[in-house]
Amino acid sequence: MSESAVQTRPYKIPESVLVVIHTPALEVLMLERADRPGFWQSVTGSLDAPDEAPAETARREVLEETGMDIAALDARLRDWQLSNVYEIYPVWRHRYAPGVTHNTEHVFGLTVPAGTPVVLAPREHLRYRWLPWREAADLCFSPSNAEAVLQLPRFAA
Repeated sequence: MSESAVQTRPYKIPESVLVVIHTPALEVLMLERADRPGFWQSVTGSLDAPDEAPAETARREVLEETGMDIAALDARLRDWQLSNVYEIYPVWRHRYAPGVTHNTEHVFGLTVPAGTPVVLAPREHLRYRWLPWREAADLCFSPSNAEAVLQLPRFAA
């Protein structure tokens, strides 16, 4: 990417959501990143504007990344009232304003019926898998994502 392309693209807001999508039986949806094959994660995404509510970001990102329209599904989005502050991986720091090194991530859970169809955004993800929650946690490349999945039984109760 040329330097001028970096300067004309708006910087990402260092505030994001993590949405652990799961069934009532605690099977977790895992997505393989298109830009980093072998890196598996839950739905994630940054706020589009500083005044966008994290719950709205969560609904938008779930729709964009999985094709799931929460309003149309028999699904429940739940704010876990957890936030993680972590250092942005150096490989992705160019997306943020100069000097921005940390991101605040708001964690949500989304309960969907078993068998809910998944339609991936091909520019974002290559494949998906539904896994039991412990296996899903082991697959996560991000420590905060793994920790969120490990919290699932507590928040899904």
